[in-house]
Amino acid sequence: MNRLFEFDRKLRSRGFRIIAGVDEAGRGCLAGPVVAASVILPDDVQIEGVRDSKKLSSQKREKVFKELRSKALSIGIGIVGPSEIDRSNIYKATVEAMLLSLMRLRINPDLVVIDAMRLPVQVSQLSLLKADDQSASVAAASIIAKVVRDRIMKALHRRYPWYGFNRHKGYATREHIRMLRQIGPSPVHRHTFSPLRELPLFGD
Repeated sequence: MNRLFEFDRKLRSRGFRIIAGVDEAGRGCLAGPVVAASVILPDDVQIEGVRDSKKLSSQKREKVFKELRSKALSIGIGIVGPSEIDRSNIYKATVEAMLLSLMRLRINPDLVVIDAMRLPVQVSQLSLLKADDQSASVAAASIIAKVVRDRIMKALHRRYPWYGFNRHKGYATREHIRMLRQIGPSPVHRHTFSPLRELPLFGD
C-alpha cells in the first residue's frame, strides 16, 4: 500500500499537485456496460486496502469503496452501455467512458494517470502498464469502477436472472456460455463480441 501512495507522492514532487487516476471495469465482458472511474486523492491520505481491485474480495472492495467516497477530493464515473459498444467498438467505448469520468470531476487535474491507454485530453497524462499496481490513484479508480459495475450487473440480474449476472458479472464463464447456448443473448449482451457471434444459439 505504501508503495502505491509513495508513487503518487513522487509525481506530486515533480509539480503535478492534482493527480487523477483513471481505470475501467468490464472491458472484457460479454454483457453489461463498461464503467470508468477517475479519482483524485488528497496528497496526505493513506487508505488501507487501496490496490488493484482484482486483488480484493468483493467485501473488501465495498469497504474500501465507502472510505474512498468519504476521503477522495473528487470522483467521476463514466458508463457506456452495450448498444454503444456494439455500434463502435470496446476500445472507443472505453475511451468515451474514461473521458466522461474525467468530465465529471469537480476539480481539474494537473496530471492524468491511466492504465495502459492514452486519452485525447488537453492535460498531461501518464500511461502505464498495470498502473493499478503502481499508483494509488489508479488503484482507487479501479476499485470505484469495479464496485459500480458490479452493482449494475446485480441490478441486471434481477431483470434477467437466468444468466447469473450476480455471480459472473457478465464474464465468459462456462455457466454464462451454457445459458447463451440455451436461450440466446439478452438486450444487455454485446452482440458483436466473440463468442456471441460464433455461438450456435438456441440449440445446436
